[in-house]
Amino acid sequence: MASRSIYVETVIDADVDAVWAATQDPRQHVRWDVRFSEIVPEPAEPDGSARFTYVRRSAVHDVHGTGISLGERRRDDGTRTSALRFATRDRLSPIRTGRGYWRYVPTDDGRTRFVTGYDYDSRWGPLDLVVRPLLGWATAWSFDRLRIWLEGGAEPEAWPLTSALAVWRRDRPRASRTLRAPAGGTRRADHLRDAPATLATLAPPGARVRPGATARPGGIA
Repeated sequence: MASRSIYVETVIDADVDAVWAATQDPRQHVRWDVRFSEIVPEPAEPDGSARFTYVRRSAVHDVHGTGISLGERRRDDGTRTSALRFATRDRLSPIRTGRGYWRYVPTDDGRTRFVTGYDYDSRWGPLDLVVRPLLGWATAWSFDRLRIWLEGGAEPEAWPLTSALAVWRRDRPRASRTLRAPAGGTRRADHLRDAPATLATLAPPGARVRPGATARPGGIA
């Protein structure tokens, strides 16, 4: 459904190379993105895509899943993109399958506009009315955590998720510093409409594509 996708945008005072390195390296990614605890990549596929497994740990339960991503490192205008599909069979996860992208846009003054748009198929039915806003908030909070780090502030580990409650700390990561819709747009727009074409070429996370075969869009059950 178009009205359910999530969008987050921030501007980071760092060049595209720095933002790319901090977001494409799985070891760095899990440092700032509260949605993941561990990401383990596999060797790249012949088409350049990379499969991975991930874990989101909590005191109650660890969710394990799989994913596949494909980065487009260079474009004539300096923009880069990374497309992603992910899935989990864990019945305690609110997400069944998901897809989305990251976009890195250099600005005229040397900064980077970092954007994500993603959507997922919910496993929890009506409870997604609660889960989806929380995931949007967690994404936005993580983006500001990344921004603080790359702009020379504290390391991500200095800001655990509980620091969101430290309202007296003006330097803490804050989801409200990000944009939750494109300029002139709304949160309920279809934020996958502008996804890179590479997203449609990605195979389902749990499937292997035979050499010479074409990946078909669609998730796994």
